[in-house]
Amino acid sequence: MTAQTARIMDGTVSARRVRSEVATAVATMTQDGHPAPGLATVLIGDDPASEVYVRNKRRACSAAGMRDLHRHLPGDIGQDEVAAVLDELAANPDVSGILLQLPVPAHLDAEALLARIPAAKDVDGLTPASAGALAQGRPGLRPCTPAGVIRLLQDHQVALAGTEVTVVGRSVLVGRPMVQLLTEQDATVTLCHSRTRDLDQVCRRAEVLVVAAGVPGLIGPDAVRPGATVVDVGIHRTEHGLRGDVDYDRVAGVAGRITPVPGGVGPMTIAMLLANTLRAARIQAGLLP
Repeated sequence: MTAQTARIMDGTVSARRVRSEVATAVATMTQDGHPAPGLATVLIGDDPASEVYVRNKRRACSAAGMRDLHRHLPGDIGQDEVAAVLDELAANPDVSGILLQLPVPAHLDAEALLARIPAAKDVDGLTPASAGALAQGRPGLRPCTPAGVIRLLQDHQVALAGTEVTVVGRSVLVGRPMVQLLTEQDATVTLCHSRTRDLDQVCRRAEVLVVAAGVPGLIGPDAVRPGATVVDVGIHRTEHGLRGDVDYDRVAGVAGRITPVPGGVGPMTIAMLLANTLRAARIQAGLLP
């Protein structure tokens, strides 16, 4: 094991700060006579992991002073029935944001269901309309995990303008929107994926390395420029406990800053969900353009 030299970027601290900011803003809204934001989480079936994720989101929502408008649907529900629920929530003025928990049961078309969520209430930032707004640099709600990475970097005074950043992973959930959000910050961005030749060499150029490949321990010290900032988005349950896409113990001896797993990017995702729900509510109330 290499001795750690990297400073830890603690997502728990940043997430707590975001949650506090949201709670203060929600209290101000209600004191000014506006209704509290309402988050409608939609869970289909009884997948244990999804139940835990949704429970955590609901708790965070309530703790921030928002209304918990959860809907739990049976696992054998039909496509049209789910679509009707989403349409109902979309039309309900009490609902500021809608989050369809993924994955949905295999017999359902998740993409078609997501497309029914209006961009103004898409607090996960994953619908085609939201992706289009991000791609064109137009205002909109941004995907929570990439947005959380940006906030975490900002909280730790990591400069992005003019900085060479490499993103490993091109998923629609993290990698692709991550590239676009970094570009909005005037970073110079390289996107790597499974077909990238000599991944280590490409990654070593980066001053900031964001890894969201979904492969445990993919990035080792040979892929990291000395002193670079390394953000690990991956999280995997292994026989040795939770680990990320980065070989933390060895990379921490090379990097200048690094996120832990757990306790790095993970807490930021729910925090940014709350920030998105607040933003959606403010826009719907006419408090933001």
